[in-house]
Amino acid sequence: MSEEQSIKRCTAKRKSAVVMDIFKGKTIVAEVARQHDLTVSEVEGWIEEAQRSMENGFKARPKDIREQYESELRETREALGETHLQIYASKKWRRLLDEDDNS
Repeated sequence: MSEEQSIKRCTAKRKSAVVMDIFKGKTIVAEVARQHDLTVSEVEGWIEEAQRSMENGFKARPKDIREQYESELRETREALGETHLQIYASKKWRRLLDEDDNS
C-alpha cells in the first residue's frame, strides 16, 4: 500500500498537500474521500483545521498552538452549555405541556 493510499495515517505534510489541491481546484472533497476510503466529514475537518491555522497565521499577533486550542475548547464548552440549556428547557416545556394535557 502506497503513502497515497494510506492517507488515514498520513503526515501533516501529506494532509496539507491534499487540502492545497482542494483549495487550488485540482480535486474535490468527495473525490479525495472516495479515493482514500475516508468520509467527506474527515476531509472537511482537515480543511477546517487548515483554515483556522491560516486565519491565525494572518493575524498581527497570532496565537500559539496552546492558546488556539484553549480558545477553541472554550468556544466548544460554551456551545455545549447553550445546547444543554436548550435541551433542558425543551424537556421541561414538554413535561408542562403533557401535564396540561392530562389535567
